[in-house]
Amino acid sequence: MSLQRRVIREFERRFGAAPTLLVRAPGRVNLIGEHTDYNDGFVLPMAIDRAIWIALRPRGDRRTVSYSLDFDRMVEFSLEDVAGAARGGRGPLDRVSADVDRVSVDADVRANVRSEQTGWAEYIKGVAWALQEAGCELVGWEGVVAGDVPVGAGLSSSAALEMAAARAFAATSGLPWDPIEMAKLGLRAENEWIGLNCGIMDHMTSAAGKAGHAMLIDCRSLEIQLVPLPPGTAVVVLDTTTRRDLVDSAYNERRDQCEVAARFFGVPALRDVSVAQFEARAGGLDELIRRRARHIVTENARTLEAAEAMRREDANTLGQLMNASHMSLRDDYEVSSDELNVMVACANREEVCYGARMTGAGFGGCAIAFVRADAAQAIADTVAGCYREATGIAPNVYICAATNGAEVVEL
Repeated sequence: MSLQRRVIREFERRFGAAPTLLVRAPGRVNLIGEHTDYNDGFVLPMAIDRAIWIALRPRGDRRTVSYSLDFDRMVEFSLEDVAGAARGGRGPLDRVSADVDRVSVDADVRANVRSEQTGWAEYIKGVAWALQEAGCELVGWEGVVAGDVPVGAGLSSSAALEMAAARAFAATSGLPWDPIEMAKLGLRAENEWIGLNCGIMDHMTSAAGKAGHAMLIDCRSLEIQLVPLPPGTAVVVLDTTTRRDLVDSAYNERRDQCEVAARFFGVPALRDVSVAQFEARAGGLDELIRRRARHIVTENARTLEAAEAMRREDANTLGQLMNASHMSLRDDYEVSSDELNVMVACANREEVCYGARMTGAGFGGCAIAFVRADAAQAIADTVAGCYREATGIAPNVYICAATNGAEVVEL
């Protein structure tokens, strides 16, 4: 049974009537342009045909009731309490609903966000908080949530949930759907409610994706250029099934290191440093900071080259750029892992693979292989077997298509 049908049936069972609205928001995979988003740089992601779905109906009060089909847990909160927590002037990770009475809110919120049982609801609360902070008058709703975006795999399950929640609030509250503005609010929820200092790529892709296309996003201006996938090609997502917790990982440390490098060059962000400028002055940087900065500067250049290659339908060049990206992430930015490296090596052994790289923030999660479409299933099976033999770990493999961003789906 499809996820769409499952959330509708579960809603009918739990709430005794058919839902009046159905929304979905996709995960994303990034073809190239990793860790460049929070450096005001360029990224080239696509929304994928794995998504978060919410079947829902408006309520007559200011409460939101959501049941997670994946975690078998119901969570209810008051929109007034969420807004009140924000108005209380507390720190970002202390912004929880007013009915939570804890001595150490910081630690407990972090634990709650990590919890598979209730952490998913914090993303919905965060979106409600961000929308109300922006002056939106919200209507409560009740709904059933389910998804097939793997959690922690680097495919942006959190951004998909946030954009699905934003679509739900917009639909029930009569708010206009502006993908860029909603992506900004989703990012604010992630940064200030959840406490992860990520960039805007995930939310932009989930909000504004286009079927059949990748999106070249300028993370400073938020300009989007749609770039068609070369004909006869496919993207295979190779999930190592190893996971990381970004709130506690070196993600925020990498961002701090980039800011140190930007100050050295006297620019607002490393996006403003060309490869030539970097090579001329990089000797004055600490060796570790130099490697971090080199990845960002060269990755921005690779991303722009990749978009041009796609416009020329040049799959070979795109694959070569993906390989170079992985080596930079592995050696200079140091966010890969043994499992990711094995997966990429397994993919690149195959003649029908143009290129492969880790994707997402790293430290675990997924790699991607850019392959000939007529061989996608064969390469998926072969690479999975190669990885399993090398690591003893069973991977998950998905052949993905580019799909539309967050939308209301006709019932």
